[in-house]
Amino acid sequence: MAAHQEPVGPRPLRAVPDSGQHDGYPDWEAVYFDNAAWLYRTLFARVGNRADAEDLTAEVFLAALRPLRLSASVGEVRAYLRATARTVLAAHWRETMGREITSIDDIEEPPGSEEAISTAPQRVAKVLDSLPDRYRRILEMRFLQGDSIKEAATQLGISVANAKVLQHRALRLAAQVNDGGHS
Repeated sequence: MAAHQEPVGPRPLRAVPDSGQHDGYPDWEAVYFDNAAWLYRTLFARVGNRADAEDLTAEVFLAALRPLRLSASVGEVRAYLRATARTVLAAHWRETMGREITSIDDIEEPPGSEEAISTAPQRVAKVLDSLPDRYRRILEMRFLQGDSIKEAATQLGISVANAKVLQHRALRLAAQVNDGGHS
């Protein structure tokens, strides 16, 4: 799915009022075209890699499709997509980190500038460079190369259980390093 590209085509990118009754979308394609880019950018800023951001964007739309009404206003649709994205992102972190996430900051539309996304690789590299070698390696394998926990364990020559513990400790230390780096 090319959710990261700006949608183009004959469909309007903004909602078209329907007989003055509401400011909703004319069809599901318009919902997707109007929201895919900001949703992808928002998720990419949180997961840091294109493949996961694309997958999560698709999951959000799939999860939201059935309960979402076309008669809802643009604001209601976006609020519902943000809420669905929080749920999908929580499930993603629960799966990848192997732990329960109890809260996620509200997902808002990202600012007009791409600064936060454009500096993410440098921030990630700085955090990884500060970690012990085994912690850095497990995080690189899992989140930058997209290896499964089993694949990472095999490459490191450790059990899956040990890889999960190593990943958990590495993430915890990376979070501490990252928090300490904020000014």
